[in-house]
Amino acid sequence: MSTATAYAVSAPDAAFEKIAIERRELGLYDVLIDVKYAGICHSDIHTARNEWRGTAYPCVPGHEIAGIVAAVGSEVTRHRVGDRVGVGCLVGSCGHCDPCLAGEQQYCENGAVWTYNSPVPAEQQAGGRTLGGYATQIVVTESFVLAIPEGIGLDVAAPLLCAGITLFSPLRHWHAGPGKRVAIIGMGGLGHIGVKIAAAMGAEVTVLSHSLSKQEDGLRFGAHHYYATGDRDTFKKLRGSFDLIINTVSADLPIEDYLKLLRLDGSLVALGLPEQPYSVRASALAGLRRSLSGSMIGGIPQTQEMLDFCAEHGIGAEIEVIAADRIDEAYERVIASDVRYRFVIDAATM
Repeated sequence: MSTATAYAVSAPDAAFEKIAIERRELGLYDVLIDVKYAGICHSDIHTARNEWRGTAYPCVPGHEIAGIVAAVGSEVTRHRVGDRVGVGCLVGSCGHCDPCLAGEQQYCENGAVWTYNSPVPAEQQAGGRTLGGYATQIVVTESFVLAIPEGIGLDVAAPLLCAGITLFSPLRHWHAGPGKRVAIIGMGGLGHIGVKIAAAMGAEVTVLSHSLSKQEDGLRFGAHHYYATGDRDTFKKLRGSFDLIINTVSADLPIEDYLKLLRLDGSLVALGLPEQPYSVRASALAGLRRSLSGSMIGGIPQTQEMLDFCAEHGIGAEIEVIAADRIDEAYERVIASDVRYRFVIDAATM
């Protein structure tokens, strides 16, 4: 066992506190990582505050982790001491079900092991829950450690380990690229990265945001068009315009209005998780053979592909780096949409 400093919450309404945590002893195939930066994802807030139920305390969130390899087990071949690496939402899976064999570990039929608040596999240590990246160190099996290319800074790479792959995966799956018209709903922590990636893929990109307050940013990130959904004329003007719409927001939207923006065989993909179920008539899908689907992160091979793609195209998150003692403040600002566009914790301040 090794000891790391971490920031944890002890209850849904508790403030973050600095604590000491134990990381497991380095196994044959394990990698010990000195965490340099940890992104703050809205999922962290939901989990820390038990808004999705089932949170075990103390809870150390964080699944957007960028750092440097400090030590490796004797059988590790993929990473070496000193390598720049990242860890995303996953730290384990069964490895033998169909999704795992296809490199889609996020859909593991026997239960993926998430980076935090997930039951620890018995072969690693008895009982307990995984503790995430709001810490100075973490130990992860080598097959779930990603290489961060030299072409991208560790600070701006950290949010790519969740936000980046969450957008990259559906854009790849639904073939965003030249000749495709792609709309991104929302220009927040997810949406702004989606704009950058879709534009780099060669798609014609439109941002659909409630207002035009972030229009200048959206166009700078690569969007070709920017529309305010608060203006009802937008839905008339854009009817039948898009091959693919990615919904990054968790607000309850009039989803049929957005489905009408799709062209023949167009797809609307849900990434955000609204409180209320979607209400959609079958006729809204049958017309023009439209599809309504969903997506969640990506597997380890695709996450590595995403990091390589982002480095090649100079894509990183737009970030505000904070000290660890400002996590509570950052959470409140995320809820108030007062960040452009992602908070990243400097682990050196722990």
